[in-house]
Amino acid sequence: MKTLLLTNEYPPNIYGGAGVHVDYLSRELSRLHPVEVRCYGEQEIHGGNLEVHGVAADTSGYTCPASLKGVFASAQKDLSFVTRNIDADVVHCHTWYTHLGGIFAKLNYGIPLVLTVHSLEPLRPWKREQLRGGYDFSCWVERTALDMADAIIAVSSETRNDILKHFSVDPAKVKIIYNGIDPEEYQRVDPAPALRRHGIDPSRPYVLFVGRITRQKGIVYLVNAIRYMDPGFQVVLCAGAPDTPEIAAEMKEAVESVRKERDGIHWIDTHLDKESMIRLYSGAEVFCCPSIYEPFGIINLEAMACETPVVAASVGGIPEVVVHDQTGYLVPLAQLQESPFTPIAPDHFSRDLAGQINRLMAHPERRKSFAAAGRARAVETFSWSAIARQTSALYHQLVAKNHSPQ
Repeated sequence: MKTLLLTNEYPPNIYGGAGVHVDYLSRELSRLHPVEVRCYGEQEIHGGNLEVHGVAADTSGYTCPASLKGVFASAQKDLSFVTRNIDADVVHCHTWYTHLGGIFAKLNYGIPLVLTVHSLEPLRPWKREQLRGGYDFSCWVERTALDMADAIIAVSSETRNDILKHFSVDPAKVKIIYNGIDPEEYQRVDPAPALRRHGIDPSRPYVLFVGRITRQKGIVYLVNAIRYMDPGFQVVLCAGAPDTPEIAAEMKEAVESVRKERDGIHWIDTHLDKESMIRLYSGAEVFCCPSIYEPFGIINLEAMACETPVVAASVGGIPEVVVHDQTGYLVPLAQLQESPFTPIAPDHFSRDLAGQINRLMAHPERRKSFAAAGRARAVETFSWSAIARQTSALYHQLVAKNHSPQ
């Protein structure tokens, strides 16, 4: 059996959890059977059972509004995915960007279509800021692909619930297969080189955030919370790739405001390689994930594997990763239910985030206990080899059904 994976992100072009997922999944699946990856970019890799082909779009002739260029470029690249001959037995898509390619592959080549849901467009209404009318297109593509898919993989139980709540799909075809972690790669290391490189004081503890500057990741909620944090520790914000100029400006203004009130705030707005991130995870006393929407939250798992306790919003799939009062603390989002996507966080949620961070930072022994429990949970529950085996078994079921007499 051969699998074709379609993805926007693939190394070295990774900016989110979906790209991390496809990177590891493709490698583990290739230990079981041939895998071909088609992605956005210029990659061209051949090695053993894994081959990777990047595609680009010529946008030089586009005269559409800037907000639509990325949308139409995605459609163009999806067409390039399928004009190259497909000899795979199943096509597996990641994120709405590639769903159009998956639909083309299913209809034209007659192979089963699998989708992994890393997020859902109806739950990301702030994307209209970035895409304008392109958001209506992304919603349509996602809805159509989910309806046509032979199997849908949800990365958490809560994601499965969201799929069934917002889409009219057969519950029997929605399977839960978690995201994963490589515990040999993500483990505690010496943070000193990364601290020196970024001017972080090694003598003062710090709280770490990692994520894009987007409404979804709740970064402005966390920046607002800094004013309520105890002054004895630093805050390191690894935050880049803003969705829009507006939220970039909002972030800059928020950081400048809190810097007037306290020192020790480090904002790293450039892309960091994996080694640097692992070092920063390893040096942090607490990792904070203030996301207002997170189907799984692989960053929490990365932190836990590096023996860093977590304070995170109790939303989406995060409670399936972070165990409250065992590997970290969960902060309820109930206060935000009336208007969860407003640009500025209600003050009480910021206070709650800060309160739990202060609570954990004040208890070294509790941090040590949570760190050990988090590492154990990451190793025992979320290995990529197990995830690849579950995914491959699903492929085999679909291929056998596709080849059986109708």
